[in-house]
Amino acid sequence: MELNNIKDAFDRVSKKQKLSYSKSQDLIDSVGQEIEAALRKLMDGSAVDQKAVIAELNAKLNDIGAVNQLGVVQKELNPAVNKYGKLVEKHFYPDIAKAYREVDFDGHVINRIIASHFYRQGLFELGDCFVQEANVPDTASLKAPFVEMYQMLEQMKAKNLQPALAWAGAHHDELLKKGSSLEFKLHRLQFMQILQNCNRNDALQYARSSFAPFAPQHMTEIQKLMACLLWKDRLEVSPYSEFLSVSHWDALALELTQECCSLLGQSYESPLHVTISAGCQALPTLLKLANVMANKRQEWQTMKQLPVEIELDREFQFHSIFACPVSRDQSTDENPPMLMRCGHVLCKQSIAKLSKGSARTFKCPYCPDETTVANCRQLYF
Repeated sequence: MELNNIKDAFDRVSKKQKLSYSKSQDLIDSVGQEIEAALRKLMDGSAVDQKAVIAELNAKLNDIGAVNQLGVVQKELNPAVNKYGKLVEKHFYPDIAKAYREVDFDGHVINRIIASHFYRQGLFELGDCFVQEANVPDTASLKAPFVEMYQMLEQMKAKNLQPALAWAGAHHDELLKKGSSLEFKLHRLQFMQILQNCNRNDALQYARSSFAPFAPQHMTEIQKLMACLLWKDRLEVSPYSEFLSVSHWDALALELTQECCSLLGQSYESPLHVTISAGCQALPTLLKLANVMANKRQEWQTMKQLPVEIELDREFQFHSIFACPVSRDQSTDENPPMLMRCGHVLCKQSIAKLSKGSARTFKCPYCPDETTVANCRQLYF
């Protein structure tokens, strides 16, 4: 699916549409101005020749030629719109049912995934409506964690960090174990707020009570924050003006969302969104496969493995896959990848064949080095 070509065509149509709108609006404004001028003359208290005013207005409107000019503008736009429509029809298949494969779905699980998607996007009313109409039971556990998260995010938009600080403090050990610096960043932002809006002593007191636990990991940054005390009334021109950037709020809101989802055992991206997006990328290949197999009168939907590879972007690749360069088989739990002393990697079964199942030395198929099974180490992905 040539999405780039479609996007380029859309951009061209959009530009022409904006130009067409601008020209049309100018014509309408010109007509409106002439009509308003005529109305002012007609409503003037002094005696006026109404027929002369109307005749003059009619002549000016004929000179403007609004209808003809609007027609010309529309004719310039129509070919681009028609061309774009044909391009969309060419690259988008109207019938995607041919790529459908019969799979046994658990409707209850699908409904919970959809409800969870609404809740994690902050669409709580929509989620509640869906849950009620789909009769999804036990959804309180799906909704509650995201309600708390969005309450924190809403407060952050209002420049109130207290709910987020309370949450980070309650999950201090978990965040520390993950190596997250979220809690320190929240305290850093709160310190800068106090320094800007209150006096220097208040900021210093907050630093003494909040920064001590983070000194081993963030001493350099804490020293910079302490230096900000000397520039209190001139922070914008200080060497530490970067701490005032509004981008810190957006970045911290994103990091808070990621950490909340992580501690909930959830991915940052909605599973429903990821699944649909990956499916959209795979759909053109599946449709082409369906057409080719239909022409050959072969059935592909019952195949355990597709005869073609589905290319997906890196964002949709969650598990590393190793294919043994000797056997060409993909690694599995029973046949894991093994690292030899020389640095080359083969599957366990290939190493067993090369060593003939004994402790004897064998030569690496890709370099002169010799090794034994005992010297091979299993790799974990």
